[in-house]
Amino acid sequence: MPKLSTRGHSMPESPIRKLAPFADMAKKKGHKVYHLNIGQPDIKSPEIAINAIKNIDLDIIEYGPSAGYESYRKKLAQFYTNQNVNVNTEDILITTGGSEALLFALGSIMDPEDELIIPEPFYANYSAFAAESAAKVVPVNSGFETGFELPSIADFEKLITPKSKAILICNPNNPTGYLYSESEILQLGELVKKHDLFLIADEVYREFIYGDDIHYSVMNLKDVEQNVIMIDSVSKRYSMCGARIGCMVTKNRDVIAAAMKFAQARLCPPTIAQIACEAAIDTPQSYFDEVISEYRERRDTLIAGLHTIEGVKVSTPKAAFYCIAELPVDNTDDFAQWLLESYNLNGETVMVAPAGGFYSTPGMGLNQVRIAYVLKKEDLIRAVAVLKEAIPAYNASRKLNK
Repeated sequence: MPKLSTRGHSMPESPIRKLAPFADMAKKKGHKVYHLNIGQPDIKSPEIAINAIKNIDLDIIEYGPSAGYESYRKKLAQFYTNQNVNVNTEDILITTGGSEALLFALGSIMDPEDELIIPEPFYANYSAFAAESAAKVVPVNSGFETGFELPSIADFEKLITPKSKAILICNPNNPTGYLYSESEILQLGELVKKHDLFLIADEVYREFIYGDDIHYSVMNLKDVEQNVIMIDSVSKRYSMCGARIGCMVTKNRDVIAAAMKFAQARLCPPTIAQIACEAAIDTPQSYFDEVISEYRERRDTLIAGLHTIEGVKVSTPKAAFYCIAELPVDNTDDFAQWLLESYNLNGETVMVAPAGGFYSTPGMGLNQVRIAYVLKKEDLIRAVAVLKEAIPAYNASRKLNK
């Protein structure tokens, strides 16, 4: 029979979704599964966005502009300006989710075998996006012990070669919850200027900050405007993951022009979703205040609970709604599958994302998991209770099987 391509074989599997069949089987057994594995908020989308969809009055759902509706881009530019991120309508390309924005960015700047430097652990799909562009991911470890702060500039420079083309960061970070400081972003700005690299920043979690720290956008860097590409999305900001609307933002006209070729090939971003997203920009600040307060409480509930489990190590994330936890097990891939396939506590079990898939370096993260605290506090308490009982039960079962 015909063979798959080498690229098709080498595409990495999602560590977030690969356990879904086991979760489905657990549910068919009648078990309740607490989903700590995926960043799907249970917060309601803004009413103003939902109403915009309900009140659509169209005779034809037609193709829109490949770059996205100008009215939406204009309103989005004003939104960023209000956040002290000075961009124009022409700097924005609307995409089908932040994922497509990253694909367009990498496709526009990376040649086959070009190198993309990323602090690890990183959002697992970055590996897939790089693979689609035939680019090579070069990891620089950020370190569990340091709370996943930015690696030293010296560590970055050791990895730069003639094939290096860009540095990619996520700020605030998925999966670690780390928020890069202004000083760290400025250091990266100097680095890409020195070595003539692109700096791509995935800033989709910019609103989710739980202390007094301030998010510093790469779009505010001076003297490197042509090197910088920002990725954004409505998915988390408005709890509208299914809308599949994101954007690529850059002052580099050549990058915009190249990305437009990709945009034209897929015709246009979703028409209905853009209508909802344009309306969502008028979401009142009170919505975000309530959401941030809720997530802060969820974070504190989860971290406090994890600290009660013997052998678990975790630091308090500053932003986003994820954390990386070290568990006293040898292999979290096996543990995560066992939770769904072989364990329940009073009919309840937990689904986590094994962290090995968030690393590019082989052997890293094998005793870590990413946990998303997107469930209500009562469910987080129950999920932690299940984990607390499950870990010693799992280790005992593995000793018996040796």
